[in-house]
Amino acid sequence: MTVETKTRGTVEISEKQQLLFPQGLLGFEDCTGYALIESEYEPFYWLQSLQDRNLAFLVVDPFLIRKDYEADIDDRALERIDSPSAEDLLVLAILTVPQGNGPVTVNLQGPLVINKRTNRCFQAVLGDPRWTTRHHTAPDKQGLPC
Repeated sequence: MTVETKTRGTVEISEKQQLLFPQGLLGFEDCTGYALIESEYEPFYWLQSLQDRNLAFLVVDPFLIRKDYEADIDDRALERIDSPSAEDLLVLAILTVPQGNGPVTVNLQGPLVINKRTNRCFQAVLGDPRWTTRHHTAPDKQGLPC
């Protein structure tokens, strides 16, 4: 499938790269189809809307940002994506890159949960107060990336 992207022009994607968010993302409920496309900068990916070429999110594995990250997601929430086993799950977090000189932040409170087997996904909302929607990516005092 050929996709017009916000950042990379026209790209060819495979069926495996196509993701379905039946409820959309928070604030973008009308866009349910996305493609996961490698970024030119590792370890990041682009989550590109298939409905709106101007809608794309830079995403990353949150465990690379915080080694102590925990996404406690209940079984009822996982039923929305066909109750995958742990090895079938992929968790990603959306980055915010400001246009000015502000810090790059990551949304650790609202991770994207992907069933790699079926490509069905949802955005979770975690209640753990350690994780915020604008978590700084600079190293913390203990030497852990955060």
